[in-house]
Amino acid sequence: MEIIIKEQESKGFAMAREDGKRAGEMTYSIPASDFIIVDHTEVAPGFEGKGVGKQLLYKIVEMAREKNLKILPLCPFANAMFKKLPDIQDVLKKY
Repeated sequence: MEIIIKEQESKGFAMAREDGKRAGEMTYSIPASDFIIVDHTEVAPGFEGKGVGKQLLYKIVEMAREKNLKILPLCPFANAMFKKLPDIQDVLKKY
């Protein structure tokens, strides 16, 4: 599975593709220079249950680490993953 990240001004997204088909997308906004807000995760029909959302989140976490950013997970899926996965807690933005 290929996952790319694109940003434009104050928004960004990670998109997963497999065999030329869009498998899923996770969107985020950039309200400040030190953190991003993950606000939506969508997995395409036929790709549910294959870990697409988790792979998208890991790609955004990797990008956040490279840019020294924190992540505020307002998306219910991303929020649940942050509670479940201790290996990504280092980029979780604390309130």
